Amino acid sequence: MQAKRWLFAAMTMLCAAGLSAQTVLDSPELYAGEKTLYEAAKKEGMVVSFDTGPTWANWAAQFAAFKKRYPEVELVYNDLGSAATVVALEKARNRPQADTAYYFAASAVDAVNKGVVAPFKPVNFDKLPEVFRDPEGRWFTIHSLTVAFIVNTKLVKNVPQSWADLLKPEYKNSIVYLDPRSTGVGQVLSFAANFGAGGDMNNVQPGLDYLGKLHKAGNVLRVLGTTPYAQFIKGEIPIWISYENDGLKAKHVDGLGDAVAVVIPKEASAAAPYGISLVEKGPNPNSGKLWLNFIMTDFGQGIFAQGFVRPSVPGVKLPEAVADKLPSAPQVRPLDVRAAAAKKAEIDKGWAAATEVK
Repeated sequence: MQAKRWLFAAMTMLCAAGLSAQTVLDSPELYAGEKTLYEAAKKEGMVVSFDTGPTWANWAAQFAAFKKRYPEVELVYNDLGSAATVVALEKARNRPQADTAYYFAASAVDAVNKGVVAPFKPVNFDKLPEVFRDPEGRWFTIHSLTVAFIVNTKLVKNVPQSWADLLKPEYKNSIVYLDPRSTGVGQVLSFAANFGAGGDMNNVQPGLDYLGKLHKAGNVLRVLGTTPYAQFIKGEIPIWISYENDGLKAKHVDGLGDAVAVVIPKEASAAAPYGISLVEKGPNPNSGKLWLNFIMTDFGQGIFAQGFVRPSVPGVKLPEAVADKLPSAPQVRPLDVRAAAAKKAEIDKGWAAATEVK
């Protein structure tokens, strides 16, 4: 029932935004060969999409637009979580149930290492930054999530604009973020702070030193193990360092409006890649390719933007309804998840030592 409500809302939003898709047979192709691929997919009749829960990253709107454009291909999904998706693919490697799998890109790298995903290069693949794709197309980034300051302007008089600002005494007991030892968001945040402090993927010490200073200044209110979105909505958190889309959702969807400011720190930030793969020996390969191509077209990328997540394909024209909400942010750096994974143990140990959090 909840999924049906989300799909209805998604279709309403698409129509209101002028994004309502025609069927592939009565409109120009989104890419060369689209109609031929659809004819092959019709014979399979279904695509099974793992871990694309409708309330995350605007998947509900993607489902609705895909179904309208390709009415004879059903779309079935589940919502497992990134790591669990890789486990499910591995368990079913002899008789795969999924055609595609979506996850944080670190899990995509894990899926490649376990040999459960197939090479496929969708439309716009070659436009992606190299760190946003596997060279053979065994995974590729479809959108990214950017670390930002999410600020309750009723509790914070002067909205911080930089990592340096957060060290000021006026932000004492104001900042909440997620533990980098146990959460993906916390890990990405550590790299964002590191970039802001002058570090790079080879040297994470500047970021660890910075977070240590933040704690020693007394400006950190809490470090948490799960997302505090509900607490922020209730007005319990002055400054939350998280993903940009959390703040935009609070501001534009959940009614907080001007009570929320969303700031990408001016020195630098990090964009976390979220990827997808074609499953090795999936039951509906043509339908899987049709689905992956669709979400990588400029049209599909624009639908992600409607959910306040940044498209992975550079240069995609954003829908007018969100263009001003996702302004250009050249200081954001795409995160190399392979290099990030190699640094995790160092960050875990160094963060605990620098912040003296047990």
